[in-house]
Amino acid sequence: MAVYQIVKIGEDILREKAIEVKKITPNIIKLLDNMAETMYEAKGVGLAAPQVGVSKRVVVIDVGDGLLELINPMVIKKTGSEVDEEGCLSVPNKTGRVKRAAEVVLQAMDRNGEIKEYHADGFLARAMQHETDHLDGILFVDIADKIYNV
Repeated sequence: MAVYQIVKIGEDILREKAIEVKKITPNIIKLLDNMAETMYEAKGVGLAAPQVGVSKRVVVIDVGDGLLELINPMVIKKTGSEVDEEGCLSVPNKTGRVKRAAEVVLQAMDRNGEIKEYHADGFLARAMQHETDHLDGILFVDIADKIYNV
């Protein structure tokens, strides 16, 4: 496995819509493994493929409940709303207050190509929304009502 360099704000790939994964290949499995290692090394809780310079709709998340590997994730339902602080490995030294849905239902493929549905609230729901935004070229600083230097 390898640790990738994390792309920072200002790089074009962070503003592009990532490409859908049509087939689970050994390269996609390697991408998942390396993204997880990169996320853990950087002490993050989520990482999207564009953040490591790869235009694929692939996300890894671990908010403390175990690793989720999400291929072609789509939020299919949002309920409620809450405002909380967010940061991002691609936007160093900044946090922001972001309004997100309080609960989400997300559908994605796993590394075996099986489509799964995830029901999440709290921090996991926030992380899912944050990471899927990356796949559409949206950063938290675009939707934050207030941004702080840290």
